[in-house]
Amino acid sequence: MYGKQIKLVTMKETPSQLPVQSYLLNFPFTLSTETPNNAWMEELSPKDLHINKRKAYKQFMDLYNFMAGQSLVYMLPSKGNFQDQVYVANLGIYLPHITEENHVILSNFTSKPRQGEELVGQEFLIQMGYTAAICPFKWEGEADLKYLYDNIYVGGHGIRSEIEAYKWMEEMYDMKIIPVSMVDDYLYHLDCSIFTLNCEQSLICTELFEIEELKELEKHTEIISVSIDDALCGITNSVRLGNMVLCASNIHEMKHTDEYYYEEKNKIATLEKVCSEAAMEPVFFNLSEFMKSGALLSCMVMHLNRIDHNKILL
Repeated sequence: MYGKQIKLVTMKETPSQLPVQSYLLNFPFTLSTETPNNAWMEELSPKDLHINKRKAYKQFMDLYNFMAGQSLVYMLPSKGNFQDQVYVANLGIYLPHITEENHVILSNFTSKPRQGEELVGQEFLIQMGYTAAICPFKWEGEADLKYLYDNIYVGGHGIRSEIEAYKWMEEMYDMKIIPVSMVDDYLYHLDCSIFTLNCEQSLICTELFEIEELKELEKHTEIISVSIDDALCGITNSVRLGNMVLCASNIHEMKHTDEYYYEEKNKIATLEKVCSEAAMEPVFFNLSEFMKSGALLSCMVMHLNRIDHNKILL
């Protein structure tokens, strides 16, 4: 089934055709940190890794209720017992540049605890009316593949995703993918270093990329440079919703004496400045229980269309 498209006879209307923002989320029934699978988790003690499920459910509902109040949000069923299933940004990507058919590319996970999630997603998305193909090469979803405009994307490779995946996508789906190398074990998906604010501007942690990569990116997007400290605090792990930018922050749980308090405070100030200049509003959610998985807000959201992305508010 890997690399093979499962096609429908006729195109079915899906959330992707709606004139409202549409997303896919998954309730964290199976959330666990039993198997650490990234650099953040490997540094935590068993006590620090322990998830307060009741608190995690409340934090998820705060995000879900906010998003569902002004967009269409589908819930992926919690089939199986996958510890990271809630992080649906890694499940795959909807291809907005293909308008004649509903196409989703599904992941081929490098992370062992996640292998098999793509089959759950495939079953659900086919029922919704999508044509689904599981990537034949290692690749971990829209978290590693950022949409710019038209058929132009940016693809991160080298840690969780293979560059061969992007060559396959270009051949199969008439995509142009700008490849960039992932070099930081703590910023192991592309959404940890790039956030496409709209079809013209992107927040990019320029310290993490080679000069030639940045030159290529500049041909397609205006770069708003952010620091590596802001990236480590999750400034690019954001999601656009209308004229708002949703981002995670647990600063209200922190003390002034905490090690990363001032870095978190600076991240908030940076995002507030970016949003002010773009006539947008930042909205912050406490997702501290999900941070124990090494995850932030963008990890929890998969786009089913890009209605907002094409709007320039200024």
